Amino acid sequence: IFLAVQILFNHSFRSYKPKYLLLKKKLEEEFPSLLNINGEGTQEVTGFFEVMIAGKLVHSKKAGHGFMDFSDKYLHIVAEIKAALGK
Repeated sequence: IFLAVQILFNHSFRSYKPKYLLLKKKLEEEFPSLLNINGEGTQEVTGFFEVMIAGKLVHSKKAGHGFMDFSDKYLHIVAEIKAALGK
């Protein structure tokens, strides 16, 4: 069983792709063989870094959550994944 994780990120000017790849790597290490992580880069400048777990928006840079750093924001995503997995 794979849990769907979708990440929409700004891919034009000042691409957030490195931030996406880092988050993907950390989540795959934290939840080996449990996640299906898909990233999509926007074609226009959007400022997006949106994380959805099983269709639920759990982090939105555009809505004011800021950049995904590896502190409380990362731990929030981990907690949401654990809840979705029933752990």
